[in-house]
Amino acid sequence: MYIPMRIALINSREDVAGVNIRDHLRTLLAEGGSWPLADHHTLTFHEVAGRLIYLDRIDQKVDADLIIFISRHASVQPAPCLTVHVTGNYDTADLGGEPGMLAPAAPQWMHAILQNLAARAPEGYRVSYEVTHHGPTALSTPSLFVEIGSTATEWTDPAAGRAVAKSILTAEAEETLNLIGFGGTHYAVRQTGIALSSRGAFGHIMPARQIGTVNPTLLRTMQEASGAVAAYIDKKSLSNDEVRRIERMLDDAGLPVLSESEVQEASRLKWATYLAVRNLAEGIAPGSRIHIHDLSGEGTPVTVPITPDLIEGVLKTDKSGFITGLDRLPVIHLSKGSTEVLPTFICFENTVSRLASDITTLCVKLLLICENAAIDGDHLVLRKVRFDPEKARMLGVPKGPLFGMLAGGKAVEIEGRKITPDAVQTTSAKRIHIPGLERYI
Repeated sequence: MYIPMRIALINSREDVAGVNIRDHLRTLLAEGGSWPLADHHTLTFHEVAGRLIYLDRIDQKVDADLIIFISRHASVQPAPCLTVHVTGNYDTADLGGEPGMLAPAAPQWMHAILQNLAARAPEGYRVSYEVTHHGPTALSTPSLFVEIGSTATEWTDPAAGRAVAKSILTAEAEETLNLIGFGGTHYAVRQTGIALSSRGAFGHIMPARQIGTVNPTLLRTMQEASGAVAAYIDKKSLSNDEVRRIERMLDDAGLPVLSESEVQEASRLKWATYLAVRNLAEGIAPGSRIHIHDLSGEGTPVTVPITPDLIEGVLKTDKSGFITGLDRLPVIHLSKGSTEVLPTFICFENTVSRLASDITTLCVKLLLICENAAIDGDHLVLRKVRFDPEKARMLGVPKGPLFGMLAGGKAVEIEGRKITPDAVQTTSAKRIHIPGLERYI
């Protein structure tokens, strides 16, 4: 369902890239067709004199719910690029705006336009976020910049102008997982990758070079201006001390830190449901990591306990097959430390019985493929055959390479006697009680 918005598209008449994008926007609209931005919202065009970075309080003159600044991007290391970003200054105001002020972000719209740019960019153009920088900052209306970079060749490129115009007109703001970001370069490579592969949508991003400016007040401003529910830290770009300092501030602010894989997985669930899952997992095994399989949407998470010996057995027999099987089930598994799968799983409350049966069935079938598994009534019997060094020594086999050959299943000769692997093996058995075992075969 669309909520109609008033969207202002602002360019400078002195900026050839902005004029390029504006002209293509108008041409596409004049050509007709279905353009979601125009179909569901009211668009107005505004052309101003001077640079856009100095348009503080422009929202007092423009009646809009969202402002999209269309502009050029310049760089000391010029390369063809299409970018989106929100404005603000973490410290000094060298390029417009006010020191230490951040403009309200529009993470959903930046996410939508970024994904469209990635799909439509002309060959040779890089697509990315830019970190928060320059003005205007004194705004109360959410805004974003969409830019063509980085030289006059690209600014006036009709293919780039048309690609950006189409990316704006086809943008549809959907439900996102709003984040703030820390670390990385000006072009926020890791944050861009996350946004292009998930519902993770960034508002304000602070680059590694400015990490020293972050403090609890600024962090809270980043969160509020972005509508963020979590944070991402590009840890590879920061020192351990910097990471720990940011993590402490985020913890004090009650803002979860998500890794890239956690953002990917959290994107599948409603945020409130994801938080409930995290809380439940913490109660099961403090410090555990959640792994979401084919579970999505929203629901009440509950636990699904599975016989520990069954999980241990299947992980030793066919861990890869088990994890692949879980990927087809609406379930979450937990890991902690060196324990890759804990025997307590999480699912939605309306699927508990089915999931308990499905996971047990998956385990039993994978174990029965192994030639050392058998059924004895309601027991699954797992036989383990291993090389017994003591039996080998008793048969006169010297410790060394011959031990390795026997352990590897090869027969050896000792003084004309043939020693076979089964002669130096010991068999143990583990019996796993599974009530109604026949149902899972």
